Amino acid sequence: MKKVIIVGAGILGASTAYQLAKMGADVLLVDRKDRGQATDAAAGIICPWLSQRRNKAWYQLAKAGAYFYPGLVKELKSEGETETGYAQVGALCIHDDLVKLRKMEERAHVRKADAPEIGDITQFNEKETQERFPLLAEGYHSVHISGAARVDGRALRDALIRSAQRNGAVLINGDATLQYESNRVTGVTVGGKSFSSDLVIVCAGAWASPLLQPLDLHFKVSYQKAQIMHLQVPDQHDTGNWPLVMPPSDQYLLAFDNQKIVIGATHENEIEGYDTRVTAGGIQEILNKGLKLAPNLANSTLQEIRVGFRPFTPGFLPVIGAVPGWDGLILANGLGASGLTVGPFLGSQLAKMALGMKLDIDLNDYDIQRAMDES
Repeated sequence: MKKVIIVGAGILGASTAYQLAKMGADVLLVDRKDRGQATDAAAGIICPWLSQRRNKAWYQLAKAGAYFYPGLVKELKSEGETETGYAQVGALCIHDDLVKLRKMEERAHVRKADAPEIGDITQFNEKETQERFPLLAEGYHSVHISGAARVDGRALRDALIRSAQRNGAVLINGDATLQYESNRVTGVTVGGKSFSSDLVIVCAGAWASPLLQPLDLHFKVSYQKAQIMHLQVPDQHDTGNWPLVMPPSDQYLLAFDNQKIVIGATHENEIEGYDTRVTAGGIQEILNKGLKLAPNLANSTLQEIRVGFRPFTPGFLPVIGAVPGWDGLILANGLGASGLTVGPFLGSQLAKMALGMKLDIDLNDYDIQRAMDES
């Protein structure tokens, strides 16, 4: 039985642990429970098909991630998980410019040819759009994508970890330090206790670089701070069935059960260290943009604001693979704002890589060398 240690229990590490445990590996999952974990704060939009990003490698990964979800959620439910945080509620891609909306619809139809999971593509007028998300401002028409989904990152991560543990994985909380001899990583040390392994998988997101420094590895990962607001709206019913809303700006609106609406998020690049503070400027930005989209949210109750750090590697494209110059060490990082879309699928690929199985992606597209500083 192969012994694998995974460092980092966000959506990527949790998914990797779950897949490996199901495949019969001896799995130890280590997490420091840092404040600001991207997964802990995130509410995900699973709708990559309308993106205008030109990077084909990113799109193929995001498309595979969206396709992967229904099967994963079905598996988790069969294992007794009732709270996965995932629901296929569809998406309203809104705009007040009908020409741009038609182009969006055309793009969706083109991409449906190799992604039938997009589902039905329907254009709605202003009245039909508001009927489906009653809090929206007037003036928006929309393209509705029935196959889109939303997910609560925290709920899905917890479901994956519970299922991994049922399949034999062990979770410990603590600060992991890599153990190594010569050019081979042999395990980790946590709280003064040593754990040996055949392989260590680093899924440490924004905190990966300091973990790798003792190996004289200079891993280039930056991070972006996101503040996300959770509200509760009065006098609304069945919010759990409302579609997610994708406006032309960098904001979004997600509806969950129990009258919960999530709005966000900020994209803060110039920050000092791991600053997990909720800031007045961040709140103002979220509310200014959110209330413009849905003015009736002004009467909602503020429940909480979550803060997370999205990890980015050079080129804003994830990297995955064996670490050059070291045996027994692989990593994946740089999922950025697409973490909840691609994390579960990429975890399945890490599990296959760990066990020497054939992958469903071309590693050359996500070459880890791009994130290694040669200087």
